[in-house]
Amino acid sequence: MEQFIVSARKYRPLTFASVVGQSAIAQTLKNAIERRQLAHAYLFCGPRGVGKTTCARIFAKTINCFEPDANCDACGTCESCKAFAENRSYNIHELDAASNNSVEDIRNLIEQVRFPPQIGKYSVYIIDEVHMLSQAAFNAFLKTLEEPPAHAVFILATTEKHKIIPTILSRCQIYDFNRINIEDAVACIEKIARNENIDYESEALHIIAQKADGSMRDALSIFDQVVSFCGTNVTYAKVIENLNVLDYEYYFRLTNAFLEGDYCTALITFDEILAKGFDAQYFIRGLNSHFRDLLVCKDTRTTSLLEVGAAIAESYKKQAEICNVNFLFTALNITNTCDTGYKTSSNQRLHIELALCRLSNITSVHEMERQPVKIIETVEKTKKDTTVQQITEQANKDKIEEKSQNNVIPDEIKEKTTVGARPETVSIKGFSSLTETVKTEMQNVKQEENDTLQLNEHFDEEQLLTAWKNCADAFTKEKRVRTASAMLAAKPVREDGNVIVFNVQHIVQKNALEEKGIAKKICSYLQKELKNTSVKLEVRVDQSGDNIDAPKLYTDSDKEKYMREKNPELANFQATFELYDTK
Repeated sequence: MEQFIVSARKYRPLTFASVVGQSAIAQTLKNAIERRQLAHAYLFCGPRGVGKTTCARIFAKTINCFEPDANCDACGTCESCKAFAENRSYNIHELDAASNNSVEDIRNLIEQVRFPPQIGKYSVYIIDEVHMLSQAAFNAFLKTLEEPPAHAVFILATTEKHKIIPTILSRCQIYDFNRINIEDAVACIEKIARNENIDYESEALHIIAQKADGSMRDALSIFDQVVSFCGTNVTYAKVIENLNVLDYEYYFRLTNAFLEGDYCTALITFDEILAKGFDAQYFIRGLNSHFRDLLVCKDTRTTSLLEVGAAIAESYKKQAEICNVNFLFTALNITNTCDTGYKTSSNQRLHIELALCRLSNITSVHEMERQPVKIIETVEKTKKDTTVQQITEQANKDKIEEKSQNNVIPDEIKEKTTVGARPETVSIKGFSSLTETVKTEMQNVKQEENDTLQLNEHFDEEQLLTAWKNCADAFTKEKRVRTASAMLAAKPVREDGNVIVFNVQHIVQKNALEEKGIAKKICSYLQKELKNTSVKLEVRVDQSGDNIDAPKLYTDSDKEKYMREKNPELANFQATFELYDTK
């Protein structure tokens, strides 16, 4: 029986062109080799399974090749390439820093670096998971990394760049590897599936690529697992069953229920999902992603952001056509809030069920928001039509009276058989079903009209003082104590009819009242309280008070001195009871 080799090892790239998803880095390394501009230290960093160690091996193999081809790739036939392929090369040394992270391990490496290569030009040292080195090991490695022998090249690989000390980073050329996108991963898996004579569905490979989360090695490991379950025919249904992935069909069914306002179907579907063993937070996150995919399908410019197979993409486009953008925005907000508060909820299932009920109510809420506008428009149109009808009837009535005075019986009277028949009027019974929102709005409009009619009333000084005090009390309730104190300290002065003067003690107070809009608020309050729109407020600095030239008292001694000057008996009081120094 032939020994099985996992796809990640069997189909590991051997050239820069075959590296998946890292074309920019591969091209940069090829250019450096072609132009003979090799650095002595490189740092390859990025997520797991994106090709860091693979690129390091290809680079080490290529720079030691005796006869590289025109594309600057290793020939694969020279002695150096054969030794590399057979894992017997003495020019390429791989060190696992996770298990060799002490100072002694680095000292042994430094001693080994002094020896030149037996075959080829360079001795390449690939140190994987370099962030696992201890602080002392990093420090012992600094000098050698900065000034190694001419034949030594160091390639450091890590998944956690932030854990490497800055002195190491400054000595390396840093290459940041990208996550493998879904399209590149699917293309690679398709190529391997064709080589292995395995039939597949495109949607199934997309699920595998999404499950890998940007790691090509994980994608190939999942592919091997799925092939073991499915055999030579990899289908979408078998893949989601094997990987325990929630089917897209659940999300489409739930969205239809939300659009129809059917919360019962939504709750039953959620219970079915839980019965199959899926995590509730995994479900709500998937639903959130579903609404996001529907939103990007609403515009052709963002359709490329949809990372699913062709058949599922068509289903998304069809459902996106019947979804309103406002519905999707609201749904995204609800699901995101639900996901955020899931961990802190005391009843997590109820937490998600409430979110599903809110999603089922989105359409009804939007309809209720639009309905009052339609009803108000209908009322206004009816009022307008009624007015036109009354004007027309009055004109006809005048015409009839004019003809009657001339002893001419008009045709309109001949056609009427009922004496004193009233003209048809519009019934208001049809508006008895107005919502409370519309009724409240109409009452507010009516109140504003009544207020407008009464905003020219006469007021006296007592009414002004009362309104002024009420305004100060209102500011006190709003915790604007300084404004309230300033109002209570200053008596309002009425000038030129309805001009109210607000005297303050300093220009700073005046500017603060005007710039912050407080003066406008006081004026509006007085207009409403006094029922007079002609009331105006002017803020002035008081120039007639006794405190204009008063000294500024900052320290306790200044205050004490000022008080003794105002009241000479205070000095005697202090001297009698020895309270303060009287000097």
